[in-house]
Amino acid sequence: MTTLDTPKPARLDRKPPASRRAPTLPGLGGLNTGGVDYSLPKGDPGMFGPDSVAWRVHANPIALAVGGIAAVILELAEPRVRSGVWDHSIFKTDPLTRMQRTGEATLITTYGPTKAAQARIDMVTRMHQRVSGVTPEGQAYTALDPELMTWVHITAGWGFMNAYNRYVAPLSPAEQDRYYAEGARIGQAFGAVDVPGSVAEVEAWFARMRPKLVPHPIIDEFLGIVSTTSPIGIVGRVLQPLVVQASIALLPGDLPALLKLPVKPLRLAAANAALPLLAKVAAKAPPDEARAAYARMGRTVPG
Repeated sequence: MTTLDTPKPARLDRKPPASRRAPTLPGLGGLNTGGVDYSLPKGDPGMFGPDSVAWRVHANPIALAVGGIAAVILELAEPRVRSGVWDHSIFKTDPLTRMQRTGEATLITTYGPTKAAQARIDMVTRMHQRVSGVTPEGQAYTALDPELMTWVHITAGWGFMNAYNRYVAPLSPAEQDRYYAEGARIGQAFGAVDVPGSVAEVEAWFARMRPKLVPHPIIDEFLGIVSTTSPIGIVGRVLQPLVVQASIALLPGDLPALLKLPVKPLRLAAANAALPLLAKVAAKAPPDEARAAYARMGRTVPG
């Protein structure tokens, strides 16, 4: 549902390409693979701006990796979203490209200048207009269904913010509320309605959607794919199983048990030891997109 790719069904038995290369990060003045110059125009804050919680949270790849997988688990647990994502994207045949495109969209809408961010939102919306169908259970769906758009928006923000809070640095209750309030503009631009702007409102949405969340073999297939696929090569593939366990453990309450997710205590212990250290290392080398955005505003990335 978020940043869907070419809307063509693909066979479940196809293997992901083994020779994909990691993406090249853009320079401070250069273009990234999405064709966006993050350094211009000077003084354009984009959708959030340098004082936002979003700019802080989305600059850490550990928060994006752990939170992103947790968000997709929650999306795939909803039958209509699951069919929309799995039947109309390239996730099951080319997961690396799908993950790269999703990450690119997050960076553009967070750090890109206003015009570029809106252009990416418009592009995704046009793709969503072509996505509709019926789930195997007989439920009709469309990618532009306001409830589904809101759920997808909520799960992404919930995942990124909670992963940052757990593995990078704690956020105060006020900062957590502010993060959701900041994101409401993006959610509304994508077509979400009744967009929550606080922790309490997000929790109310989780309570509303929980009865609709169910386990499914596609969730297991997704976890198998992301456990062995990484955009940063061999090192990433070693870390991916830890990231997956951290993502499962991030889910609230009894959802891991409800969704019958594989919980591996030893692997989770390793993740809890390694990921905070990696997050600290990553904080010292923020993405070029973030550095260019701060420079666009005449600022430097907070240390």
